[in-house]
Amino acid sequence: MLLDLSAKVEYALLALLELANHYTQKTPLTMGEITAKQPIPERYLEQILTSLRRAGIVQSQRGSRGGFLLMREPWRITLLEVVVMLEGEQKERENPPENTLEKTLIQEIWQQADQATQEALKRYTIQDLCEQREQRLQQNQMYYI
Repeated sequence: MLLDLSAKVEYALLALLELANHYTQKTPLTMGEITAKQPIPERYLEQILTSLRRAGIVQSQRGSRGGFLLMREPWRITLLEVVVMLEGEQKERENPPENTLEKTLIQEIWQQADQATQEALKRYTIQDLCEQREQRLQQNQMYYI
């Protein structure tokens, strides 16, 4: 989990941010509307939204007013949940029999760092991202007045 943020997770979070913006209106967003606001390749977005739909995070609606909606409240979707859903659980590495003291020390530190990463991602929700974006947009608007 400590690896770099994958494009798949980043795109999913960007898409969820856009869907969260329309959560209270209950208006579906099309893939085109999402990609107009976020730099996500449309064919990649389709795969991500399919995964999110299968996980019960988004719902798709067909028809002329179709698109995608969040199924759950943005404050109930943690970043860790999105990462695990898209990337899978991090599997423990099996320690080979020739493990040295040094290798053991390094692995223990990496496990601690991984645990800290998971704890941080568990604390933040899609709603937190929305609120932080709003705060920064408000700060940026003050500079242009």
